[in-house]
Amino acid sequence: MNDESFIFIPRVTVPVLELDQGLCAQPAGRAGLSATDFAIVAAKTLPTFGSISFSRMTSTDGSGTVRASSFFVRSSSSRMTRASGFPCDHSICFASPLETFCHRGAESAHNHVDDMGDSYYMKKIGFLSFGHWTPSPQSQTQSAADALLQSIDLAVEAERLGMDGAYFRVHHFAQQLASPFPLLAAAGAKTRKIEIGTAVIDMRYENPHYMAEDAGAADLIASGRLQLGISRGSPEQVIDGWRYFGYRPIEGEDDAEMGRRHTEEFLELLRGKGFAQPNPRPMFPNPPGLLRLEPYSEGLRDRIWWGSASNATAVWAAKLGMNMQTSTLKFDESGEPLHIQQAAQIRAFRAAWKEAGHKRTPRVSVSRSIFALLDDRDRAYFGRGGHEEDQIGFLDENTRAIFGRSYAAEPEILIEQLRKDDAIAEADTLLLTIPNQLGVAYNTHVMEAILTMVAPALGWR
Repeated sequence: MNDESFIFIPRVTVPVLELDQGLCAQPAGRAGLSATDFAIVAAKTLPTFGSISFSRMTSTDGSGTVRASSFFVRSSSSRMTRASGFPCDHSICFASPLETFCHRGAESAHNHVDDMGDSYYMKKIGFLSFGHWTPSPQSQTQSAADALLQSIDLAVEAERLGMDGAYFRVHHFAQQLASPFPLLAAAGAKTRKIEIGTAVIDMRYENPHYMAEDAGAADLIASGRLQLGISRGSPEQVIDGWRYFGYRPIEGEDDAEMGRRHTEEFLELLRGKGFAQPNPRPMFPNPPGLLRLEPYSEGLRDRIWWGSASNATAVWAAKLGMNMQTSTLKFDESGEPLHIQQAAQIRAFRAAWKEAGHKRTPRVSVSRSIFALLDDRDRAYFGRGGHEEDQIGFLDENTRAIFGRSYAAEPEILIEQLRKDDAIAEADTLLLTIPNQLGVAYNTHVMEAILTMVAPALGWR
């Protein structure tokens, strides 16, 4: 018998799990629990946070009705004490002695949950920087070099704090971050655990072949931590800027359709299948068969995200097997508040994912501007109000859009406001948009305030 130790984590909602026969639970030292109360899924089917692997457990009343649900964490040690920063009444409570689970013959358990919905409150939290710079006395990023180098420093600081992701926006013809792959590679080389990503790269500007090579190289440098958010892109600084990059829609196609065509070509290249006829007299020896692009990074295809501004493109992304990003801007499709529209968008994405029959569980991120007002600097920058409601605008003559509110308040108020954001509740990943021009030190303070003063109370940490 192969016994394994787990740490009990209460107050986390998970869906019912359909399991192979042959699994049992042997609670040790926890009154009122019996082996029939528990089911557990193999850790390999679930995300890994740092060096800790999460497994889900569902408790039922014997008739299949969920009575309580919890997470378990696989631990290599036989005993653990309460971890600093995880108050038991809100998020993680370590049981000691630990519940020990036994495996009776079954080699694996299968998670057949397709619609994750409100699958769990534990969230990955990252930052999203637009990488602005301006030669203003008030800006800490006076130049492109400042913005790039400080972006790397921000990733390092975020990893030190325990953040899960460092994401960057890409804009062309602007004093902002534009060419993402050198930055992603540099940030990947300077960090070890944090995800490195984009939100988003405008695919109207991209050569899918060149991009596949750049992405493969950056992902290998980062040891498989790349999370690439791509999309059709937002209105740019110039008219039809992609034309200057040498791209034209084909007959009967508009620029959005061109961006989606580039995306499908890119996704196909990431499969790593050979397609190019080799030269019979090459400079260097070739492997047998048709040749693929190199370097190839296995698994990157599953870490591509589509930035969706509409329900239709969310469904399209799900069918193609991409994860989904939704930001602080969305096409106004119902007249409801942004967070309600985004929650519906996420549910539509997951329903389309289930219908497509994909085997893995997709990820969904939402972006928000969230600031805890802790000191005079915070109040001076963000405490004056004026952005507490969603705003309506037009991206062009025909496209009505809704722009999300900002959150800025003392932590106890912020916590209650964020509890009511339906889209954050639906998503598994939250990206905090940060004011990069205020410098690395201040943005480190902003991130740390959310991680320590807000996230634990909401069960995100």
